[in-house]
Amino acid sequence: MKQAMNKSKRSFRRRLPPIRSGETINYRNISLLRRFISEQGKILSRRMNRLTSKQQRLITIAIKRARISALSPFLNNKSRSSTNY
Repeated sequence: MKQAMNKSKRSFRRRLPPIRSGETINYRNISLLRRFISEQGKILSRRMNRLTSKQQRLITIAIKRARISALSPFLNNKSRSSTNY
């Protein structure tokens, strides 16, 4: 019984939204898009980003457009350059 009460009394820290109200999702906004790309250059999942499905779709399209227009790399080769083959 006490455990049930303790769980309900926990205080949760309110997380800030990953996309602020003034920011627009655009393929030219590279500083915004880099927050949603992993170190390997992969697009992070919606659960990790804490985005809505609509925001995730817009982020994915913007990242792909930035890659095609050469504003963002397809792969992050910095980690592979240190190893010798």
